[in-house]
Amino acid sequence: MRMAFTDLQAAKVRDNLERVRERIVRSGRAPTEVDVLAAIKYVPVAELPVLAEAGIELVGENRGQDLVAKHEAHGDLFVWDFIGQLQSRKVKDVAPRVRLIHSVASDSVLSKLEANPVPEVLIQVNVAEEEAKEGIQPSDLREVVERCPVPVTGLSTMPPFAHAAEDNRRHFARLAELAGEHGLQRLSMGTTRDYWIAVQEGATIVRVGTALYE
Repeated sequence: MRMAFTDLQAAKVRDNLERVRERIVRSGRAPTEVDVLAAIKYVPVAELPVLAEAGIELVGENRGQDLVAKHEAHGDLFVWDFIGQLQSRKVKDVAPRVRLIHSVASDSVLSKLEANPVPEVLIQVNVAEEEAKEGIQPSDLREVVERCPVPVTGLSTMPPFAHAAEDNRRHFARLAELAGEHGLQRLSMGTTRDYWIAVQEGATIVRVGTALYE
């Protein structure tokens, strides 16, 4: 299990953030075209002010109960997104605290969003069609978008683990293709191990953790 990131230093995080942004530019995109989201699953509550001091503005949490705790402590420091697997019973807790949910992927969550709206959501798509992976099948996307009770502005995906970043290019390209077919603008894809490939394929949000903290 991943250990928590502790004793973070603002100067180091700031330098790492600049490196991520520079790599985005080298990948052919302007910094204003791609949001760098700091994944904070393994960042303790007490460390979050360091991220703000380092210039991080957008954060994403994977777990509903942790999002509530971190938002209650430091809600005014960041813009907050939810990026993990969302349980329907947690929608009421998550919805009022975030600008965007990246991971809508079930009928139960869709049903809860009607009573607990958020400004917008992304539909999580299982582009690799892995049996054990969260996300809807590409063939179901149009129907899910049409049934969603809140605005759908884009798509997200978590491709299979790959030893080489290049191996995920085809999955990112497929998500971009699906977004284009459905007139959706946001693409949340790419993590520390492959975000520059995702950027080359059209990502508008990259979810970066380790690259910012180590």
